[in-house]
Amino acid sequence: MANNYVFNDALPVAPLKIAALESSKDLALKVNEHLVRFRQNDTEELIRRKKDLNYRGYDVDSYLLDCMCPRFGTGEAKAVINESVRGADLYAMVDITNYSLAYSMYGYTNHMSPDDHYQDLKRIIGASVATAHRVNVIMPFLYEGRQHKRSKRESLDCAMALEELVSMGVSNIITFDAHDPRVQNAIPLHGFDNFMPTYQFVKTLFEHDRNLRIDKDHLMVISPDEGAMNRAVYLANNLGVDMGMFYKRRDYSKIIDGRNPIVAHEFLGSSVKDKTVLIIDDMISSGESMLDTARELKERKAGKVIICCTFALFTSGLGKFDEFYHKGYIDYVITSNLNYRPKALLEREWYLEADISKYLAAVVNSLNHDVSISDVLSPTAKIQKLVQRYQAGGYEYFQRIV
Repeated sequence: MANNYVFNDALPVAPLKIAALESSKDLALKVNEHLVRFRQNDTEELIRRKKDLNYRGYDVDSYLLDCMCPRFGTGEAKAVINESVRGADLYAMVDITNYSLAYSMYGYTNHMSPDDHYQDLKRIIGASVATAHRVNVIMPFLYEGRQHKRSKRESLDCAMALEELVSMGVSNIITFDAHDPRVQNAIPLHGFDNFMPTYQFVKTLFEHDRNLRIDKDHLMVISPDEGAMNRAVYLANNLGVDMGMFYKRRDYSKIIDGRNPIVAHEFLGSSVKDKTVLIIDDMISSGESMLDTARELKERKAGKVIICCTFALFTSGLGKFDEFYHKGYIDYVITSNLNYRPKALLEREWYLEADISKYLAAVVNSLNHDVSISDVLSPTAKIQKLVQRYQAGGYEYFQRIV
């Protein structure tokens, strides 16, 4: 394991610090644990090679920065950093979807919105960018990522936010499964890395399902709409199976909850009868589209229906998913731990979690050493190796090698 993180003795660009806002504390703690372990392994490996890294602060007990964003009674806030960041390679981490946090304003309790989290992120940047060697932003769910294009007289919020961050001095923006990664065109001269959790989904799937058969006769990948096509094509090609797609027929004469209502889902693809189908997308928001897709697949005699989504938002609650699970429309749901998930979700028997913390720690470690991240950006080789090993020895063999 150590050899994977020594980076051919490359020195870090600067001492590493992670400024985790309250919204992302749980994920940041896990990332920090992996970073500590990686660098302890590095140190042990370099000692074994009789080499000296000769870099102060490389192997420490924690890389988390002591920082906070307290608020006044009016609801206004400020960033406070309680230790020096001079010369540090700073990674500011925020989860804009964490609605569990609240603050008091004129005696009323307000839950923090994505706008509140984004403002706190800017406060941390403003308090550190003047003295830090480099400031990077880790924003797993891209702020306003769904408002990435203009179809009429609308604001381009995501593009404006990206431009604002780089104008403040941010060097790199790290996100996961952006709704449309082309939004990075708003900042073409700055770093924007969009990572996919596909490998972690496949690993979680293999760990949970002992009898999965990976071939065209038994497995199929489904895109719930046109927007998820690229994700479905990538996964289907790596698994060596077919894919299908639903497209939404909408009523463009009406607008309900800010969007045109879906009239029907139409399917394009081969038969799903008796097959295990994986529905892949970037997020579960209300879940309406995902559940309609699952029901359509079951009505077409699909065997198992498994939902894989990067972000578990569940903006309309969990009740509908409970109902569809008990009716047999869905078998289980896999999402990442990149955003806040309520305790009620974690306790659902139909829910599985793909842990992305080690992957994110490897990304941060690589960027801090200023080395290539091409292998991390495209985990194709890792996925195919995982599939080959699983097919060669089934679940028991797989358990020994992951």
